[in-house]
Amino acid sequence: MERRHATGLAFGKFDPPHRGHTLLFDIALGHVDRLIVLVWEYPESSVSAQLRVRWIREIVPEADVRIIPDDPTVQPLDVERQGEHLKRSLRGEQIDMLFTSEPYGEAMARAIGIPLHFIVDRDRGWIPVSGTTVRRSPLENLEWLEPCVRAHYVKRVGIVGAESTGKTTLARRLADHYHTIWVPEYGREYSLVKVDQGLANTFVSDEFFHIAREQQRREDEAARSANRLLVCDTDVLATKVWYERYLQTAAPWLPLAQQSIALYLVPFPDTPYVPDEIRDAEHLRFWMHERFLEEIAKTGAPHVILQGSFDDRYEQAIAAIDAMLAAVGP
Repeated sequence: MERRHATGLAFGKFDPPHRGHTLLFDIALGHVDRLIVLVWEYPESSVSAQLRVRWIREIVPEADVRIIPDDPTVQPLDVERQGEHLKRSLRGEQIDMLFTSEPYGEAMARAIGIPLHFIVDRDRGWIPVSGTTVRRSPLENLEWLEPCVRAHYVKRVGIVGAESTGKTTLARRLADHYHTIWVPEYGREYSLVKVDQGLANTFVSDEFFHIAREQQRREDEAARSANRLLVCDTDVLATKVWYERYLQTAAPWLPLAQQSIALYLVPFPDTPYVPDEIRDAEHLRFWMHERFLEEIAKTGAPHVILQGSFDDRYEQAIAAIDAMLAAVGP
């Protein structure tokens, strides 16, 4: 069909959006100049409508993406009444084409009063996935998710604890074992720059906010391409504990995203202490260990204390991660 000045409509739960939906949006934008996407808000959704809208706006920034509230009085398969509900939500806007991948699309177009219906990959031949499949086994279907959606399902493991307990080496080994990526500690990178500037271990409050935000940003970015699991060498909890250590006062809660770590690994601080350019807290190792455990308890996230040799800790970490992955399913 020749592209013309027209408005298209796509609607659905998009719970979650996957590459089949991306195909739908792309084909629609090849036929119309304006695309409205209505995201159904319903009580049983696995992901909030607000988050699904945010994802779709990133996936297809050209679209006008809106939430349509569910009408609990209308049965899901009652096409006529669902069409009336959709039509009311459009508030008289002229729609020229409806784009769906469902067999009821033609009947829905008639119910809404849309003259043309375009069905896309109804048999899932091009993109063999569905929202139900993703919800059932998200980690086994990451390949069908756009990066922003993929990041939501990747399981994050945080390695936190006192200095010189093998956290960074463990993070590298675990990433290799699980064929995924890991996120280094930004606070260390930042501190090494301060050493070069002659400002070693001198901090003000604003610096900790910057470190925490950048650590979270790097973690969120890495989760977009991680393979089922993202290994994090520290997280924002470390920033909070180090704030207390250097400023000698309780840290305010950092204004960051909701807790996203699925499992914490906490190495016990009885390994040999190896000083370097920025390490200066050997005498505080056990205090820091206890503070980390206190802060982890506040999050409600599970944790495992790693003990023994570095190889023992590595094996304990793998056992804990495998158990976590088994518990969440494929």
